[in-house]
Amino acid sequence: MPIRFQARHALPVAVALAVLTACAEQPKTIAPPPPPAPSVMLSPQLVEMASAYRRYLGAATSIAPAFTDGAGVAGALRQGATYEPQQLTKGAIAYGAIVALQDPAFVAGVRAYARDPAQRRQIVHELLKDPAYAVGFAGSQTAASHVIAALGGDAQRLYDAGKQVKQAAYDIQKQPWSRGEVAGRDARLAGAKSLSAAAMSGDANETARLQHASTGGSPFDAAAAQAAAPPYTPTVIRSLALAALAVLGEAGDANLETVMGLVAEPNIGSCMNFSKLNLYQCLAVARPHYEDVFCLGQHAMMDTGRCMIRAAGLPEPHEPRFVPDASSIARGMPAKKAPAKAPAKKPAKKS
Repeated sequence: MPIRFQARHALPVAVALAVLTACAEQPKTIAPPPPPAPSVMLSPQLVEMASAYRRYLGAATSIAPAFTDGAGVAGALRQGATYEPQQLTKGAIAYGAIVALQDPAFVAGVRAYARDPAQRRQIVHELLKDPAYAVGFAGSQTAASHVIAALGGDAQRLYDAGKQVKQAAYDIQKQPWSRGEVAGRDARLAGAKSLSAAAMSGDANETARLQHASTGGSPFDAAAAQAAAPPYTPTVIRSLALAALAVLGEAGDANLETVMGLVAEPNIGSCMNFSKLNLYQCLAVARPHYEDVFCLGQHAMMDTGRCMIRAAGLPEPHEPRFVPDASSIARGMPAKKAPAKAPAKKPAKKS
């Protein structure tokens, strides 16, 4: 009997022990932390383009209108003509992106979507498909305002410097040397075309400064700006989109081939190409030194500045139509002037 009793209760006891074990509190699984947001990354080649853009602007805006001889005119012409239109366009957009990266609100607005890899890939896809997607990020309006002010300010300085040079074309006509014919006119034109086709390089110190600023290491001054409401020009939009890709870690060397499509803007590029063609045509017919000064001021500087002002979305400068008076005609006019009227036919002699 005792043996039979123990066997009878052995199974229920075992089941109870199994239930108690199953009900015991299981250790909690600790979820891994979310992946860190990628570092801000802008390809050194894009930074170099921005540096080359800044180098040209610095050289061109430093051209002084106080010309004293033909050699000085020739040097200034080389200085003002030394830019390749498409590269200058790309450099302006790359520089605009670095300026946008100085806006903490915009960087934070983009970084909020940077941690989740799937979401990040989707945003990158949208930015490359339509750069205007960048306008939807928090902080985009102040970042756009910084870009407009930076690019528009550079452009206005170039335009104003060109206007002074153009005025010098009239002023120096009182000096005998300015009316002498330029030596080697064909070589001078060929040289301008060669300089216009050559790749530009940035200043080493400026490149290092911009590279540091692009990663947030040493931001340069970005004056406080009011939010600029859209719509924005394609140049400003592309600067914002490139900056957003940099915050997402998707604008480095590994993505350079894809990202380069963002810095090619056909509207401003076409405008700058047209400015260069006007420069070549002006130099082709210019003979005395003062006409070279006119070509430099009007086409290499003012026209290029106007293209950039338009690209920034700022009002274009207004130039009143020039109508030469008797005194200006007497002292001679630069090559670019209002088209002359056809000479009146002499009356037929009466027989």
